[in-house]
Amino acid sequence: MAKWTPRHEAPEPLEGPVVATITGGTILWFVLFLVQLPFYGWFDDHGHTWWVWTCLAGAGLGLIGIWYVRKRDAAIKRSATQDPTASPTPQ
Repeated sequence: MAKWTPRHEAPEPLEGPVVATITGGTILWFVLFLVQLPFYGWFDDHGHTWWVWTCLAGAGLGLIGIWYVRKRDAAIKRSATQDPTASPTPQ
């Protein structure tokens, strides 16, 4: 069996409004959680309470995601403003 090797270079990753996308997704998860709360009894009767808690978990993980992508975005901007000829400082 031969090892697979790519025939062309991988494209550059797409950069877009990452912070806005993660924030929008987090808000959506939280809204879905709030919409399902009045129907908690129905979910409980039918054994679907995990739907409610999944939405809350999505919102909580989204908060971590917002923190992460904001730090990442700041680091990318900071790196872009540094002198490209300067060597990076060891950490």
